Amino acid sequence: MEKKLAAMARVLEVMDTLRQQCPWDREQTFASLRNNTIEECFELTDAITDGDMDGIKEELGDVLLHIVFYSKMADEQSKFDIADVCNALCDKLIYRHPHIYGDVLATTPEAVKQNWEALKLKKKARRGAGLLNGVPCSLPAMVKAYRIGEKAASVGFDWEQKEDVWNKVREEILEIDTEIAANDHDKLEGEIGDLFFALINACRLYGIDPENALERTNKKFISRFNYVESRLTEQGRGFGDATLDEMEGYWQQAKKDSNN
Repeated sequence: MEKKLAAMARVLEVMDTLRQQCPWDREQTFASLRNNTIEECFELTDAITDGDMDGIKEELGDVLLHIVFYSKMADEQSKFDIADVCNALCDKLIYRHPHIYGDVLATTPEAVKQNWEALKLKKKARRGAGLLNGVPCSLPAMVKAYRIGEKAASVGFDWEQKEDVWNKVREEILEIDTEIAANDHDKLEGEIGDLFFALINACRLYGIDPENALERTNKKFISRFNYVESRLTEQGRGFGDATLDEMEGYWQQAKKDSNN
């Protein structure tokens, strides 16, 4: 523990020095760091997806830098400091884990999650805030849709049987067909959005992370597309020199070789 505390103290000391002596660090504000923070979080998720432990360690450090940076700037404004951030986090964790720090019974991950959402809802009710107000507006649309579905389900607003979600998916596809026939671009965009939302809810109900599922397909497509390109390159040809049937043939070969 002493080693960890010393390392954290070192981070804070370095931040103090940089804020005082570095021209770039000195001029930063909450607003100027915002986009960088988002980028660092995405770089962390990339490292997690790749299973790159060294990368995860490095990117966690970058995210920690931003937490320390924001806390330092707030301290300069006499609003809060890193100790307030840590204590607020601890208070929240203790409050949201009554099965550990209180007398509530929760022996499964599902029960813990239900208690967590119920406590969040109770707190929002005291503030007069709606259930979905806690979903950050700036979340990527896919993540936001997943969280909206989770929160709605936490209060019972969900399909009775998970299989029922596919009826919704089929319904949305039919509505897309209708708007394609009507050549109504605006309504088509809305119906495609509804289909995405239904599919993301299907992922939630079946325990699939939609982001991971889509990224898996992205990587699969890139691998197969690169195979097609490499086969053409071996022949001294480019995409413009190949027919669609030829490219499809190489694609199927790549699919066969990868067994997925």
